[in-house]
Amino acid sequence: MSRIDESKEFIPVRIAVLTVSDTRTLAEDRSGDTLVQRLTDAGHLLAARAITTDDREKIASQLRDWVADKEIDVILSTGGTGLTGRDVTVEAHRDVYEKEIEAFGTVFTLISMQKIGTSAVQSRATGGVAGGTYLFALPGSTGACKDAWDEILRWQLDYRHRPCNFVEIFPRLDEHQRRK
Repeated sequence: MSRIDESKEFIPVRIAVLTVSDTRTLAEDRSGDTLVQRLTDAGHLLAARAITTDDREKIASQLRDWVADKEIDVILSTGGTGLTGRDVTVEAHRDVYEKEIEAFGTVFTLISMQKIGTSAVQSRATGGVAGGTYLFALPGSTGACKDAWDEILRWQLDYRHRPCNFVEIFPRLDEHQRRK
């Protein structure tokens, strides 16, 4: 079972939060606020925050800019993961990914099933890696952001988490790009 190894030192991760919405502003962004509060409460650093509209190219462009920024380790986006015509966040993420973390969506669905039953099938939460940066696309609801952070990301972004975590493999995410 997973656990925190208290003998290891906590390593803060630099996280950017992107809200995807045609209607929200920063002042009304409860899901973004929820993620910021949770990540900072956990001891991580807010590296950047932005809002963009439900436009595939704009979303992908922001993701690429943040992937290129060596001061950002993780990108969390919220919104645009549903099934409607304007929901293009997942496609934008996949435009940027070098590798998809398929199990992230599966685990998120399992967690969601416990909270909202079969309505969980309407979410397309996803995760991936690009340029040595982790990217996660979360639904726009505050509850879904809480679930993703509390049940998955809080643990996987903690270096002390055992048996394994995302932080310990940061140095190897871009090893294919290094000269041999």
